[in-house]
Amino acid sequence: MNITEFLKAGPNNIVVAAHDKNDGKYPSGKNGPRGDYTFSSGIWQTVWMEPVSKNHIQGIKLLPQVAEKQLKIQVTSTAKAKVTAIVSSEGKEISKTVIQSGMEFNIPVENPKLWSPDSPFLYDLKLSIHGKNGEIIDEVKSYFGMRDIKLGKVNGIVRPLLNDKFVMQLGLLDQGYWPDGILTAPTEEALKYDIEFTKKAGYNLIRKHMKTEPQRFYYWADKMGLLVWQDMPCLWYPDEDTTIYRKAFRDEYKAIIDDHYNSPSIIAWVPFNENWGAFDVRNITDWTKQYDPSRLVNGNSGFNNNPSYQKAYGDPGNGDFVDTHIYVGPKGASEPDPKRAASLGEFGGVGLFVRGHMWPVENNAYAYEPTIEALTDRYIFLMDNVEQLLRYKGLSVAIYTQTTDVEHEVNGLLTYDRKIQKMVLERIKAVNQAVIKAGNELN
Repeated sequence: MNITEFLKAGPNNIVVAAHDKNDGKYPSGKNGPRGDYTFSSGIWQTVWMEPVSKNHIQGIKLLPQVAEKQLKIQVTSTAKAKVTAIVSSEGKEISKTVIQSGMEFNIPVENPKLWSPDSPFLYDLKLSIHGKNGEIIDEVKSYFGMRDIKLGKVNGIVRPLLNDKFVMQLGLLDQGYWPDGILTAPTEEALKYDIEFTKKAGYNLIRKHMKTEPQRFYYWADKMGLLVWQDMPCLWYPDEDTTIYRKAFRDEYKAIIDDHYNSPSIIAWVPFNENWGAFDVRNITDWTKQYDPSRLVNGNSGFNNNPSYQKAYGDPGNGDFVDTHIYVGPKGASEPDPKRAASLGEFGGVGLFVRGHMWPVENNAYAYEPTIEALTDRYIFLMDNVEQLLRYKGLSVAIYTQTTDVEHEVNGLLTYDRKIQKMVLERIKAVNQAVIKAGNELN
């Protein structure tokens, strides 16, 4: 938003007001009026100001092309301009190109260092617009990771390939809720902590469930090497006139893809979950693949392989995953078909009560264990089963519920306040790494 016309010389008081009708007419995920958790509204992501020149860079779109050893880049600016693009690796300039804003250009990246969870290498990118006398009138610094994600066959089985190799995607359902701010983390360190914990516990993936985060969250995922499946928050229809709500969904879904397009950590989009507010699943799944062909798509997580859904609606058969949610599971997980990889989009959800660290409501989980040791044992048993499904049934993705407790749900690896680890970290890390290693051995 350009606020120039509202400013005056001298001190200014700037007030930003958000009007939220709380009517459920916009995608809100589990935080809507009919959602599962405490309802919040208003401005919940980061707000900042920055001074810019009249002609300045408005946006950049980056597409790493590993096979071609290049970065496809498009820069938008307030007026047409020549833009100098400099790519650096560990402080050393490796490529410099002058490009025209508004057009796509390819910047060479010779001998690319690939981005992955084990080696999350990031290149630095500096873009600058110069004035008539050569002076810099606007400059933007960013980064990118050279990585490729697609489906391919490994020993005849369709699996997701990261940089042409199968990597078993083992992760957590991550809802991003906080006891004090609900949708808003108290600090950037708090955002970072959840990612650090996930990595320390031996996972390589999160599914960001029914929520999007501030850009800083994805920066840390990019920086620390954590794969992300990104959900689109669902709709809750307050009445029968669905036209306006569905337009809002499409508009916001496109905006989310645009906002996070440059993050190498995001490898899959999930437009719908368990058929909540779902519509035009086939078309929206196909549109997503067309709009962002650089990532995978799970069109309707948990329901494109659900028998009751298939009976009522039929399996659209598109997208990149045959996906099932099973609690507690994991037995009964999807198997791959000739065109799609097998995913267990949610499973587990085993709870543990930790008195003094629980939300003051009736608590629940899909199953319970009485102690940290017993819960850890149960988890290891489940992961041993995941490894068998990986080896013998073609499973490629498994997502355990969940990172933290969330209000009445007590099935997190951490309590809601993040103060207590509910499993023995060293033991779950060992079994998680064993599952990922078993996937590597299939290459």
